[in-house]
Amino acid sequence: MKLTILGCYAATPRTFSNPTSQVLEIRNRMFLIDCAEGTQVQLRKNKIKFSKINHIFISHLHGDHCYGLIGLVSSFMLLGRTNDLHIYGPKGIKEMITLQLRLSGSWTTYGLFFHELESEQSEVVFEDEKVIVSTIPLKHRIYTNGFLFREKSGEKKINAEAMKQYQIEVCYFQNVKNGKDITLDDGTVIPNDELTFEPVPPKSYAYCSDTVYDESVVQYIKEVDVLYHESTFLESEAELAGKTMHSTAREAAAIAARANVKQLILGHYSTRYDSIELFKEEAQTVFAEILLADDGVSFEF
Repeated sequence: MKLTILGCYAATPRTFSNPTSQVLEIRNRMFLIDCAEGTQVQLRKNKIKFSKINHIFISHLHGDHCYGLIGLVSSFMLLGRTNDLHIYGPKGIKEMITLQLRLSGSWTTYGLFFHELESEQSEVVFEDEKVIVSTIPLKHRIYTNGFLFREKSGEKKINAEAMKQYQIEVCYFQNVKNGKDITLDDGTVIPNDELTFEPVPPKSYAYCSDTVYDESVVQYIKEVDVLYHESTFLESEAELAGKTMHSTAREAAAIAARANVKQLILGHYSTRYDSIELFKEEAQTVFAEILLADDGVSFEF
């Protein structure tokens, strides 16, 4: 599982930092999460192929999370895209994008599908044989969701020495991977556990975009491998965090601790502070395993 941060600062783009967007690579799937201004430039800088992005998840319709979407949709067309593109986001996102396409006379030449969200409850929005994605209801000034990405359990791993010992032919390997026992010619049943190793434990990633401190989110993210949680302010601006419905670094750490996650990534920093290291210092008073998002930084888990 690899996470590439394209942008992680609040509000407006600057010459040296970008608003929110990131790419998650999980089980050979590539998902774009939020799409602020400058996202396609950041994709190029980080050498991420546009053609590999088939699913885009938008947390909410504030500009620093979605104003880069129309540009990316248009660039896909100019680059001769043929793959379908699926966009998951709040109700209204279809109108926002198609209005601009209509007024500019720039309808896509590829399939463009919108999956509009309006439920206040967690729901599955994407699923295939390897990955499942569900929403995380968040509390912000407008309707907002985070997203939980979970790997499905993979196949068991073949114990090559055991297979050789029992002279099991290759044609039975897939059945063994699927968890079946093997019956030898003499009627002896070899339990699957003797023939396999357990698969690599599936990984999970929770993305909590703009949200006020809200303990109800814990039920959705309990014991995830990695949590990205917004930390717009430090505790010195806790009152402002409450008014704008954002979180402090300490509050993000408190959520991580309550949910017993393995790793917390902080992001969505206000640009009023001199150093993002201040966010880590504050968060570590509550939760130890802290990483700092920053533009162009990648994490592999």
